[in-house]
Amino acid sequence: MELKVLKHFKTISEHRKLVRQGCFAVGLYFQGLTHDLSKYSPSEFIVGAKYYQGFRSPNNAEREAIGYSSAWLHHKGRNKHHYEYWMDYSSINGKGITPARMPDKYIVEMFMDRIAASKTYNKGKYTDDMPLQYYRKGNPTEFIEEYTRKTLEHLLVMLAEQGEDACFEYIRTRILNKRIGTKIARMIREKQRSHAG
Repeated sequence: MELKVLKHFKTISEHRKLVRQGCFAVGLYFQGLTHDLSKYSPSEFIVGAKYYQGFRSPNNAEREAIGYSSAWLHHKGRNKHHYEYWMDYSSINGKGITPARMPDKYIVEMFMDRIAASKTYNKGKYTDDMPLQYYRKGNPTEFIEEYTRKTLEHLLVMLAEQGEDACFEYIRTRILNKRIGTKIARMIREKQRSHAG
């Protein structure tokens, strides 16, 4: 169990580092620093270590073992970059639970989260089309509000077809309208690559 604890800690810390790098590259500094901090809370960390496997989320293993993921239920209610956080009851009679539109900064953080998860679980085999493949394999799109879904899917396709540099530039200038200069952003990305290599 002690080895699982260390491996789980290393995995979530590496994941957070990758999200931080992506968020910083597009100017989302606060979100880069605070991403997934709840994973270190006892409600999530203990369960994550118990079900740690290293090649997929421990939440999936917990679901298989007990029928649901207590760690995920805790996590999704505290992290606005998950579309599940944005589920609410509709005020329109008979509509039931309905998704709300996510603010752009959280859509971008969700996008960075998906890239980081693909890099973390695929180690050195990662390619830019993996986040799109994973999304297409397992996301029930009826639970994602239309603008949110279309924006996320557009970014995932752009990443697969054009790569991170073009996609991140599009996010900075078209979605977030950040004033971070292209030259500064390129310097950040080059520094990240040199540390990764």
